[in-house]
Amino acid sequence: MPIRPENKDRYPDDWPAISRAAKQAAAWRCACAGQCGRGTHTGRCPNRHGRPAYGTGTTVILTTAHLNHQPEDVRPDNLVVMCQGCHLHHDRAHHRVTAALTRAAGLAAAGQLAFDAVAIVAVPVEPVLPPALPAVTAPACDEPLP
Repeated sequence: MPIRPENKDRYPDDWPAISRAAKQAAAWRCACAGQCGRGTHTGRCPNRHGRPAYGTGTTVILTTAHLNHQPEDVRPDNLVVMCQGCHLHHDRAHHRVTAALTRAAGLAAAGQLAFDAVAIVAVPVEPVLPPALPAVTAPACDEPLP
């Protein structure tokens, strides 16, 4: 996946060599073993660089994904070579948050009042349920209902 210009400074100068070495170590095959969460492959993804992708037939382009979404962190255990489908699926929640923050910044630049809840809306979290109310039993009444 191409590096966005605003993120270019976050990658080390030798990123192309690091990425290429990771792809060579993975034998130019997607190394995703379920980290993407797609659930479309059991075990390691079968996609190989330059070949048709399973399911879609598009040409596979291998990328190097950061598991923690931090381009500065190039530790080998944080990098996984992924086809574009696995990488996009792995990054989907991160992309949602980034897009929401970008939209909020654009609105603020256009004069829209700040909305502090954008982070709450943008970040997927488990819903918090209110505490359960104690069960209330109706008092016994000997009088018939009207």
